[in-house]
Amino acid sequence: MENKAPETSKVVINTELNATNEELDLSQDTAVNNPEFLNVNGENIKTEELIEEYQNLKSSRGKKGKYVQKAVRKLKEIDELKVYQAELIKMQNHLELTKKKMMILFEGRDASGKGGTIRRTTRYMNEKHYRIVALGKPTEEQKTQWYFQRYTKHFPHAGEVVLFDRSWYNRSMVEPVFGFCTDKEYENFIKGVKGFEKDLVRSGIILIKLYFSVTKDEQARRFDRRKNDPLRQWKLSEVDLQAQDKWDEFTLMKYKMLEASHSRQAPWTVIRSNDKHVARREAMKVILNHVNYEGRNPELDFDLKTDIVLSGAHELEIMDKHMKQEGRFIY
Repeated sequence: MENKAPETSKVVINTELNATNEELDLSQDTAVNNPEFLNVNGENIKTEELIEEYQNLKSSRGKKGKYVQKAVRKLKEIDELKVYQAELIKMQNHLELTKKKMMILFEGRDASGKGGTIRRTTRYMNEKHYRIVALGKPTEEQKTQWYFQRYTKHFPHAGEVVLFDRSWYNRSMVEPVFGFCTDKEYENFIKGVKGFEKDLVRSGIILIKLYFSVTKDEQARRFDRRKNDPLRQWKLSEVDLQAQDKWDEFTLMKYKMLEASHSRQAPWTVIRSNDKHVARREAMKVILNHVNYEGRNPELDFDLKTDIVLSGAHELEIMDKHMKQEGRFIY
């Protein structure tokens, strides 16, 4: 007796991914009622394999669509920043011509977006007339010096912009939280920093102090991404790993820092940075609004988003309100 091929349903199936549900319905429920084999363009194919392939194609199309949407969004964001980056070049030329000096402090919690904002801010600027300063741990010799001394070595000369990726404000947050300074050293800093900065402004330096404020959940999400992305793992330090556990301690030190160092001559600007792109754009606006330079684009929006950009005084009011209502600081 001849072996018979397994019985198959005589069904012609449109295998294109855009087939309608009427042409091909391969959900898990219908799989139960389908025969073991289906005839597709003259070829017997297991129903189970066909279902799996269809679902893989459908999933792939969905992922491709998401990637395309993300790419389009990124391109739009790049274009939106370019107009402000062009203004930063004009501002830089003005500073060079007028021999003015600018110093920008980028402060905030770990993973709050400081580094990314610095990179976008300086992307098209003239490298001869700006510097990025990110100091490491002080040496044993530097520990014996006046605290501000190692920072003053990097101050701008005429026509130059210096951007500090963390600054002397390490002493007001990171150092006391992790015990890297004594109580006396912290107290001396808090008592002296406002007068120090008033002297800088009086000497002609344009001093801009930016504090990037990220929520605890968003910080945790960014840390997880760093852990799992080999291209970002270098960003994750031992201090970062403890930042979530010490969240409340950092928040208290932030409050004390703003309270002690926000002044009319050297005010703090707080930038909500859960949305990195918006934070970068608004930070550029803050910087540009500090200088009355020639050729400013009259059609460009320089107004700050009040839900993203706050003065240090306003942030203190919000934190006081949270303490009264919640019994704790939130930001």
